[in-house]
Amino acid sequence: MKLTDLRGILQYIPQFREKTFIIGVDGAIVTDENFANILLDVAVLRSLSIRVVLVHGASAQIKALAESQNVKASNLDGAGITDAETLKLALTAANRLTHEILEGLSANDLRAACTNAIIAHPLGIIQGVDHLFTGKVERVDTELLQTLLNQGIVPVVPPLGFDGDGKTYRVNSDSVAVAVAEALKATKLIYITAHDGLKFNGLVIRQMIVAELQKLLQQNTAGFAVETLSKAQHAVPACLGGVQRVHIINGRVDEGLLAEVFSNEGIGTLIYANEYQQIRPAKKKDVRAIQLLTKKAVESDELVRRTRLVIEKSLADYYIFEIDKNPVACVALHVYPEQSKGELACLYVNPSHENQGIGRKLIQFTESKARELNLSELLTLSTQAFTYFQSKGGFAEGTPDDLPPARREKYDQSGRNSKVLVKKLK
Repeated sequence: MKLTDLRGILQYIPQFREKTFIIGVDGAIVTDENFANILLDVAVLRSLSIRVVLVHGASAQIKALAESQNVKASNLDGAGITDAETLKLALTAANRLTHEILEGLSANDLRAACTNAIIAHPLGIIQGVDHLFTGKVERVDTELLQTLLNQGIVPVVPPLGFDGDGKTYRVNSDSVAVAVAEALKATKLIYITAHDGLKFNGLVIRQMIVAELQKLLQQNTAGFAVETLSKAQHAVPACLGGVQRVHIINGRVDEGLLAEVFSNEGIGTLIYANEYQQIRPAKKKDVRAIQLLTKKAVESDELVRRTRLVIEKSLADYYIFEIDKNPVACVALHVYPEQSKGELACLYVNPSHENQGIGRKLIQFTESKARELNLSELLTLSTQAFTYFQSKGGFAEGTPDDLPPARREKYDQSGRNSKVLVKKLK
C-alpha cells in the first residue's frame, strides 16, 4: 500500500483535524521541479481540514540575484548584516517567490494570501556591529492569521518583517516559522529543505527528544552539517515553546510531505517535545495489529502462529509499544504463578523501527513487570533470536526441564525445538 493511499491516511485524521501545521520552505525548494507536488500535498492536508501556514525563505534567490547583478550581498541567510543593497535583493527575491507560491496554490484551487503578519524591530548592534536592515521578530499578528485560517485561506509569510513606521527588515525564515508556530499553537512545524534531515557526524538523525538535541548543540555544534544547523538550532525553541513536533525533510522527495506526516517511519528527522512513545497494555482492538505486526516473523518460523482466539484469551498478557498512537512493536508476559516463573513471548519490532532500542526496552519492561509480580525466573523460547536475548537481555541458555509443566507440554507438542533461555530474577 502506498503511503499516500487514503486507507493509510485515515488513522491520522482524527488527531490532526482542525490542527495547525506550519510549513517552512527553503527558497531553493520553491523553485525546484518537485515544488508543484509539495503544493499538491498541501492541498491534501487542507482537504482533511488541517490548517496550513506557509513560511518561505529566499536565500538561494538572493544569492542568484547578487551574482547576476554583480552585487556583493552581505547577508544570505537572514542572520548576518543586511545593508541597503542586500535588502533590495531580498525584497525582489521574496516578492517573486511569494507570487510563485500564490500561483501554485491557485493551480490547486486553494485560496491564499500574502501577509504582513510579522512585526519586527532591528536586530541592532551586537558586539559593536550594526546589523542595519536585519530584523528580529517582535511579535506575530495572530489575529490576522487566525482570521485567514478561519476563512479557509492559506497565509503565505515571506522572510520579511515590518515595524510601526512601515520600515521593512530581512528576517531569518527559520525564526519566522518558529514565531508563527508558537503564536498559533501549532501541532507541527515542518521544515522543507534540500537535505534528508539533520545530520550529526555524517549520519541522519531520524528521531530525537528535544532535550537530547539541546545537549548535542551545547556540546558539539561542529558535529552538525552546516546546511541544516539553523534548523537544529530553531527546532529547540520551537519544542520548548509548545510545538509538539518539528520535522526536517527533503523537499525533493516526491510525496515526501505526506509520507512524513502520515506514516510512522517518515522520511526525515523528527524532533519531539515530549516522550511520544510508550508501552501500554493491549486492548481488544489491538489483536489485529498484533497479528499484522508478527505476520512476517510467523511466516519465517521466527514466532509461533497465534490465532485471534488464542491472543484474545490471554490479552491481559500482551503489551503494545506505540509511536504517535500507532503500534510498532509488541510483547507478552505469560505468568506461571505456581512455579514463580514468567515467559517473555511474542516479542517483535516492526522492521521500520529496528535498531532504535525498542526491543531492549520491551525486554526491560517485561523483566520489570516480572519483578513486580515477585517471580523468580523469566524464560523465553527462541529459534532464531537467542543470541539477541543473551547479549541484550542477559539471558542464559537453559533446558526444556526449566519450563513449567504446562509450558513443557506445549513445547514438546510444537516440535519447534526452540532454545530455552533463562534469566534469574532473585
